[in-house]
Amino acid sequence: MTTIWDSITIGSMGLPQRITMSPMTRSRALADGTPSPMAVVYYAQRAPLAMLITEGTQPSADGQGYLHTPGIYTRAHADGWRAVADAVHARGGYLVIQLMHAGRMAHPDNTPHHRTPLAPSAIAPGVDMHTPAGKQPAPTPRAMSTMDIEQTIGDFADAAGMAIQAGADAIEIHAANGYLLHQFLAPNANHRSDTYGGPIENQARFTLQVAEAVADMIGSKRTGIRISPAAMLGGLDEGPEAAALYRYLVGEVARLDLAFLDVFSFTGEALLHDIRARWPNALLHVRAERTYDQVATDIESGRADIAAVAAWGPQPDFIKRLRTDAPLNDPIPQHFAPAGRTAVAISPP
Repeated sequence: MTTIWDSITIGSMGLPQRITMSPMTRSRALADGTPSPMAVVYYAQRAPLAMLITEGTQPSADGQGYLHTPGIYTRAHADGWRAVADAVHARGGYLVIQLMHAGRMAHPDNTPHHRTPLAPSAIAPGVDMHTPAGKQPAPTPRAMSTMDIEQTIGDFADAAGMAIQAGADAIEIHAANGYLLHQFLAPNANHRSDTYGGPIENQARFTLQVAEAVADMIGSKRTGIRISPAAMLGGLDEGPEAAALYRYLVGEVARLDLAFLDVFSFTGEALLHDIRARWPNALLHVRAERTYDQVATDIESGRADIAAVAAWGPQPDFIKRLRTDAPLNDPIPQHFAPAGRTAVAISPP
C-alpha cells in the first residue's frame, strides 16, 4: 500500500513525501503586486512541505480581483518571486506559482487600472468584494471579445514563462473556485453563443487553449492545472451536465501530458473515480472538508497520488507534527492580516 511517506516524482520535482501545500490567498503583496519580504519568510518556513503551490498570482493587470495579491507580469514581480524561489530552494523545497485570473470576481477599485472586470458574459456574480472603501458589490463585468480571449491566453503563457525565468519549478493553471476559467465552465455565467459557449466542448475550449499555450511555453512537465467540479463558488452553477463536462475536460487535458492535476473536491465519489481513471499522471486531491487524521486516506485508497493541505497553513512545521502525531496550533485570529495590513511571520519551533 502506498503511504503519504513514500517518495514521488512530479515533472522534474522529486518529493520526499506525498503531502504538498495547497494555494491560499494571503493578500500580503505590495501595492504594485510585487511579492513582499513577508512572502519570502512565509514560503521558506513551509519548504518542508516540499512542493509549495503559491497563492493565486495574476498573469496581467486585468487578472487581479482582490487587494494586495501578487502578479507575475512585470520585472519587479519576477524579482520578488526570484527571492521567494531562492529561499524555498535553499531549504530543499520546490515552488509552483499558481496563475489565477479572477475574471468577474473583482472590483475596479482593487486593480491598477480601475477597468471593468472581464468575464465570459456580462453577468455579475452577486457577491461582495473587499475594497479600500470596505465591502462593495462586485460589478457587472464586461463580456470578453474574441480578441480579449486571445490576449488572455497569451497573458497566461507569458506569465508562465516569466515565472520559470524567476526560478519557479512549475506553474499551476487555476481553472477552479469561481475564477475566470471556471466561469467559462458554468452555464449560468457563460451565455456565449460563439465557440466558447453552449455545448460542453465549447465551454471547455478556453481552459484547454490556456493549458496548451502554457505547456507550449514552458513544457508540459512544468505545467499543472486545478479544477473544482461542482464547486458553487462565486455564484457559479455548472448545471446538470457538470459530470459530463469534467469527464470531457479531464480527458482532453490528459492529452497534453501535464505534470499534475489538482482536484479541489466538492463532488461525489463517482465523478472522482472517473477523473482518476482518465488522468494518467500525478493527481493531487484537496477535500473541502478533511480532518487532521484523514490526511492519508486518499493516498492509501489510491484515489490520489498527493494530499494537498491548506487548512493547516498556520503550522510551518506541519510535516514534523504529522510524523510525530503532535497536536496542531490553534489559530490566533488577532495575528491574521486583513487586506492592506502586514501580518507577523512566526518562525517554527
